[in-house]
Amino acid sequence: MKNVLVLCTGNSCRSQIAEGYLRYFAGDKANIYSAGIETHGVNPRAIEIMKRDGIDISHHTSNNINEYLDIDFDYVITVCDNAKESCPYFPTRAVKLHYNFPDPAKATGTEEEIMEQFRAVRELIRQYIQNFVNENLKS
Repeated sequence: MKNVLVLCTGNSCRSQIAEGYLRYFAGDKANIYSAGIETHGVNPRAIEIMKRDGIDISHHTSNNINEYLDIDFDYVITVCDNAKESCPYFPTRAVKLHYNFPDPAKATGTEEEIMEQFRAVRELIRQYIQNFVNENLKS
């Protein structure tokens, strides 16, 4: 079984959405983890926007990368430039993938406008993760 880590700055939003989709699309084909170089708690809007797509991430926790140093990952996916550039040395033979998704937690405007930005980022992450699973985990 493959081990996949999604890494972001605070493990609160983009990495949580990616973890939710990885669990959904990969099923029992992989062990899925997410972490941050810091922990900021799971963003309530991320929980809500995933709920709107039928995926419950309300039970997710915000974890620090140091919690997973003893796991031999096959893939590490960074979902923001800050995590890619700031991640402490992480000894792994994992294939490293990167995509800098916009940070919906920085969205401004009305609640409706903010949630629209969350929805747009969710869709970008959904597409990326679905492609990743199809190319790397469905064999």
